[in-house]
Amino acid sequence: MIRVTRLDGSVFYVNAEYIQTVESTPDTHIVLVTGTSSVVQEKDHEIVEQVMAYRHAAYGRGTPPTHLQVVQG
Repeated sequence: MIRVTRLDGSVFYVNAEYIQTVESTPDTHIVLVTGTSSVVQEKDHEIVEQVMAYRHAAYGRGTPPTHLQVVQG
């Protein structure tokens, strides 16, 4: 799970395993494999860094790169 902040300042956690894409248009949208989308305060590269840190903690540093795709608008 990674911690993110909604535009209103409330905090929630996203299961990093379900993130399909992270888009900056210019707000940052996290899109899950379920089709759900959330707009957050964090920048796209911060989300990717959090996901990579999560994956390294969960699986070790020898894992292949994630399937994340960063889209800048």
